[in-house]
Parts: sequence; C-alpha cells; structure tokens
Amino acid sequence: MDLNYTDQDLAFREEVKTWLEANLPADLQHKVLNHLRLNKEEFVRWHKILAKKGWVAPAWPVEWGGTGWNATQRHIFEEECAAAGTPMIMAFGVSMVAPVLMKYGSEEQKRYYLPRIYDCTDWWCQGYSEPGSGSDLASLKTRAEREGDFYVVNGQKTWTTLAQFADMMFCLVRTETTERRQEGISFLLIDMKTPGITVRPILTLDEDHEVNEVFLENVKVPIANRIGEEGKGWTYAKYLLGHERTGIAAVGRSKRELGFLKRIAGAQSKNGRPLLEDALFAAKLASLEIELMALEMTVLRVVSAEGAQKGPGPEASLLKIKGTEIQQALTELMLEAIGPYGMPFEREYLEGRTPHALDDDAAPIAAYYFNFRKTSIYGGSNEIQKNIISQMILGL
Repeated sequence: MDLNYTDQDLAFREEVKTWLEANLPADLQHKVLNHLRLNKEEFVRWHKILAKKGWVAPAWPVEWGGTGWNATQRHIFEEECAAAGTPMIMAFGVSMVAPVLMKYGSEEQKRYYLPRIYDCTDWWCQGYSEPGSGSDLASLKTRAEREGDFYVVNGQKTWTTLAQFADMMFCLVRTETTERRQEGISFLLIDMKTPGITVRPILTLDEDHEVNEVFLENVKVPIANRIGEEGKGWTYAKYLLGHERTGIAAVGRSKRELGFLKRIAGAQSKNGRPLLEDALFAAKLASLEIELMALEMTVLRVVSAEGAQKGPGPEASLLKIKGTEIQQALTELMLEAIGPYGMPFEREYLEGRTPHALDDDAAPIAAYYFNFRKTSIYGGSNEIQKNIISQMILGL
C-alpha cells in the first residue's frame, strides 16, 4: 500500500479543513474538544449542517445522497472531522441500519426510511442486547407473534444507547423457536411511539444517562416493517454488526485524543521535569502511538475492500478489538497523567467554561475513563471477536 497522499488527496484535505473551520459551530467544538456532554439537539444540529452540505453519509451510494468519495477521501474526511472536534454522527441510522436497508430492504422501505435517516428526521436506536443475551445474542427471547398484518412483540432490551431520544428502533425478535438458535430470528423496524413501549434509564459510573432498558408489552408492529424474510434476521444482524465494528475503531478520534494526552502530560511534572520526559511514561506513550499507527493502516485496508463492493468481513473484528483496546489505553494514560486532578467532580461546573488551566482540562477525564470501559463490550465483546477471528480467519 502506498502510504503517501497524492496532490489531489492533499487538496481534498485542505478543502475539508477549510469548510470545517468555517462551518463547525464554536460551542459544539468546545464541548467535543473538552470532553463535555452534548444533548440531542446539538447532535442533530451538526447532522443537519453536514446533510445540507451533502457530506453526512460519505459511504452511501450516490443515488441515495452519498458523496462518491473514494476510500482515501472518506478516511481523510473522518480524520479531519475528528481533528476539528466535530460531534459524532450517530451511527445507528447512517452507518448501521441504512446499509441493511440498502442491501436487504424493499424499495418501499428504502424510499421511506433512507431520506429520513439522511436528514435526521428519525433518530434510531438498536434493540439487540437483552438481560440474558448480550454477547450470546442468539439466545434472545423477545418474541413476535404474527396476528393478521401485525406482529405483537413482547420482551425486554437492555443497554439501549440513547433510546430516550429515539424515534425508531431496529430490533431483533424471535418469530420461531428452532433447534439452531440463529434461525427463527427476524429483523423489525419499530416506531418508538407505539403503545406498549417503556424506556427506563440506566445511570452509569460516569453519572450519565446514555443507556436504557426498553420494555415491549403487546407492541403492534406492521408486517411491512420487517426487513427481508421472516426468520432470516440473524443474517441481517451479522451484516449490520460488521459495519458497526468497523466504525468502532475510531482512528481519527484516537489520534486527536493522543494529541490531548501529550498536551496534558507535557503540562504535568514529575520530579521537577515534564511527565513526557519520564522514561517509563514515554515508553507507554510511544507503544500506544505505534499501535494506533498500525490500526490506521489496517482500517485503510478494510475500507478499501468496502470500496471494491465488499462488505466488511471478519477483519472488522480485528478493528473492533484493537480500536477499543487503544481507546481504553488512552483514557488510562490520561488518568495516569493528570493524577489527583482526576478526582470526581460536578459535571455542571464545566458547562459553558473555557478551560484555562490543567484542572479544567483534567476534570472530565475520570468520567471519560469510566465511559470507555464499555467499548470492549458493545458491538460484540472482544472475547467473542477473538472467537470469530479464530473460526473465520484462522479456521480453528
């Protein structure tokens, strides 16, 4: 692989960078760069700015609003967005359910849902995990019984990210009990305003309401809201998880956070010298930076394969493992670098403040660290990813 950017690539990078400088709202940038919470309206505001520009779904086919960029350009765009401090585009719609709709959905479903995903008319959440079915997702028990033109759904989902904001959920349900658990599962699109749905918050260690329990009691879902064939939902779920795992790598964001880590380590002192000059800490930092560079090269290979009309395969599991391990290692080194400044704090204290000292930079880091403990679990735990690699890549 030629790792040198062409003149055209460099010109494209400059175009993206210039546009972001002119169009990224300063208040959103401030929150992202300083690890502060964003609300739904702030995420949607940035989504709509990108949608108006035509850049919100670079990987989509052009006929549905994609940019037509090649793999290198998409990588450059994501890298520049991360460096600038843009809010994330919520993956559940654009990067997860949309590819499933494009590959397996009916024409009517595509025409209705894809434009609403593109302009963020609908905010999506993911109904996969259950209290007894996380990494062992095929053991899910939420049932959908067919009654005329509807399914009647009963069950419970958990760890449902940002379900409190969601208009729609893509949901795995059991429509048939079979000897092979991966069979008899169907993929439904559920309107979250349907009677019988209750969303209950789960407050996590970072004192945030990000995940939820979702209870479904006699929820009526039109048969027309099923993706593909009844009982084939496991196939569609695996396809979606491949796209999710590729995105979890988040190389651009990790590169930005590596820069933040170097800055705070340079401001901290140990034995009268900057922490960056401490041999042990510097060795940890160098090792992490090398791992991140290797991950970036692997991401480029996978994205290039997607550009050749191949969906993400088992190599997406490699990205998921290494990407989340690097993210967690970054937050661990951040806590090590800030030392006592990482004590618990009131998050509201920082809202609207402009950091002017190390303590302001450091105050959100403990919560940031706690939040990133989950990355090695969601999207399929890293232990499960190792099983996938051993079976599908190594043939064990």
